[in-house]
Amino acid sequence: MKHPERGAGGLVFNEPVLFEMGSPGRRGSSIPAAGVESVEPADVLPAELVRSGIDGFPELSEVDVVRHFTHLSQWNFGVDSGMYPLGSCTMKYNPKVNEELASLEGFAAIHPYQPEAHAQGALELMCRLEQALAELSGMDRVTMQPAAGAQGEFVGIKIIRACHEARGSARRKILIPDTAHGTNPASSTLCGYETITVASGSEGILEPGAVDEAMDEDVAALMLTNPNTLGLFEARIAEVARIVHDRGGLVYCDGANMNAVMGTCRPGDTGVDVIHFNLHKTFSTPHGGGGPGSGPVGVMTELEEFLPVPLIETDGQSYRLDYDRPRSIGRVKAFYGNFGIMVRAYAYFLTMGAEGLKRASQMAVLNANYIKERLKGAYHLPYEGTCMHECVFSDKKQAAQGVKTMEIAKRLIDYGFHPPTVYFPLVVSGAIMIEPTETESREELDRFVDAMLAIAEEVEQDPETVRSAPHRTKVSRLDEVKAARRPRLRWSPEEKA
Repeated sequence: MKHPERGAGGLVFNEPVLFEMGSPGRRGSSIPAAGVESVEPADVLPAELVRSGIDGFPELSEVDVVRHFTHLSQWNFGVDSGMYPLGSCTMKYNPKVNEELASLEGFAAIHPYQPEAHAQGALELMCRLEQALAELSGMDRVTMQPAAGAQGEFVGIKIIRACHEARGSARRKILIPDTAHGTNPASSTLCGYETITVASGSEGILEPGAVDEAMDEDVAALMLTNPNTLGLFEARIAEVARIVHDRGGLVYCDGANMNAVMGTCRPGDTGVDVIHFNLHKTFSTPHGGGGPGSGPVGVMTELEEFLPVPLIETDGQSYRLDYDRPRSIGRVKAFYGNFGIMVRAYAYFLTMGAEGLKRASQMAVLNANYIKERLKGAYHLPYEGTCMHECVFSDKKQAAQGVKTMEIAKRLIDYGFHPPTVYFPLVVSGAIMIEPTETESREELDRFVDAMLAIAEEVEQDPETVRSAPHRTKVSRLDEVKAARRPRLRWSPEEKA
């Protein structure tokens, strides 16, 4: 087999913390004399606000600082570095032109407190983006206010709660499949609901019979992820939705996996009442590192009156923010969401067009199935059949040799690849969840697959090599349990000694 290593060797810089660098008196700037008398801080500020120095504070030159942060950046891995196959996260490459457009002065420098008359361009962009998302999803109205997917979930469930209260029905439970995203139960609980887990069927999707058995007059909604976290499309969603609706419930769809169905399936056409989108997964925003994000929520007409205030309204000529909505759940984000993310998403819509968005989803599904077919002989595939945007394997075959999923993931690092998602979804023991997205080429997919096949071969011939990985990283085997329970959050001068 051709050796698949890529970028796994070469120069790796050692880098101390800033507090271990520099020397007294070193400076990072040289400012010309201003021609005025110098003033000491103690001469103009109250004594309690002035300190003589910071014990152990580093004193560095400009080149010290630049090289330090450059070295640290070279330890990072991102989607601009290589394939980032995290499942259920859609970590795909995002066109740089959208970054350029978001940085245009008219967008980047606008202030949310500007009068509406001076912000017509921004309001128009958000309004058009709402309409594009509504058309793509089959929903009737969208709010751009939520700042992330989890906040979008929270807003969606709050809307569902407000709807039931307006009906005079104080329902207390939310049904959540065992293949849903982990944030779904948390969002439901935050809104005061009890969550009831519904087991998926033998094919990895929801069975109408299971929903029928769990659905009663105390259930406010079914909250499902489609495609689900096994990478499978909920093929019986329309039948499931009818069961929920017939008993007075609503259907919420977690739209984080929208990258799999753009232009092919509109959730609103399948019986979904509420959906959130992840602009930072599907619609061209660099994902990871804690943000920024955007989680718009779409609803059907019956729920529009409960959307957060303000909503953007237009008469076709001008745009305004409408606060006069007495049944609204209220404001959920300062100002109107993360505007820069919306600019990127709208630029993505315009550059891709309807056919381009559909093609992106088709390629994402094709890439995932390509990986599935090439790896299913070497790794256990718990669910056969066509997957959507991601495929899920397990460590069942390798576990027989004493090698577990985490060790496979760590060994993959030695081959120059970021590991996929591990141990999720929970319905698969030792899960290995891979989402290649549409942005990876056939050559890159082959390199990744070859690395995974090489690791499977190593497990058979020399399992200790895999169990002791990674070998070529800055640090090797870490104690993850200790790191989680006893993290080092502070540095003290004494440690330098």
